[in-house]
Amino acid sequence: MRVYVPLTLSGLAAAHGAGEVGPGPLTAYAVTPGLREWYVSDDIEELEYAALNRAAAASLRMIAGSPDEVRRRVVVAVDVPDGSAVADPDHGLSAASLGEVRIAAALPLAKAAAVHVDADDAEKDVAAAAAALGAADLGDDDAQFTVDGAEDHELLWFGVQEIPQLIR
Repeated sequence: MRVYVPLTLSGLAAAHGAGEVGPGPLTAYAVTPGLREWYVSDDIEELEYAALNRAAAASLRMIAGSPDEVRRRVVVAVDVPDGSAVADPDHGLSAASLGEVRIAAALPLAKAAAVHVDADDAEKDVAAAAAALGAADLGDDDAQFTVDGAEDHELLWFGVQEIPQLIR
C-alpha cells in the first residue's frame, strides 16, 4: 500500500538524517474506503492523487503552525506492507479525515518511492495560505480562496536520491 506522509522541509531534513520518517505513530494519507466513496472513482491514479493532495493540505497545516518553517509543502510517498496503515473507523466520512491513516512505527526512508515538494515559486502562495488557514477554518470565504491558491500549485516529483539537494 502506498501512503503519503506530510512533512515540512525541516522534517524532511530530519528524516534524511535519521534514515527514517518518524518516530511512530505517524499520520499519513492513503486510498481508504472513505476516500474512495468521497471521490467516487475507481481509477487508482486519481485516488492516489487525491490522497497526495490530502497530505499536501496536512503539510500546509504543519507549516502554518511553525512560523520559521520554509513555506513549501512536502509529502513523502512510501510503500508499506498491507495492514500497517490503519484508517480510524471512528472518523467515518468526516471531511477533515478523508484518506487519513495511522502507522504505528517509523518508516525507513529507503522504502520511500518519491518525495513531492512545492517549487520555489509556490512559496508566496503557500505563505499566504498558511496565514489564512485559521480564518478559512472559521468559514471566511476570502481566506478559503487564499488557501485554495496554494492548492493550485502542483507538487513536483523528486527521487529519494535528490533529498540532499532539496534540504540544503
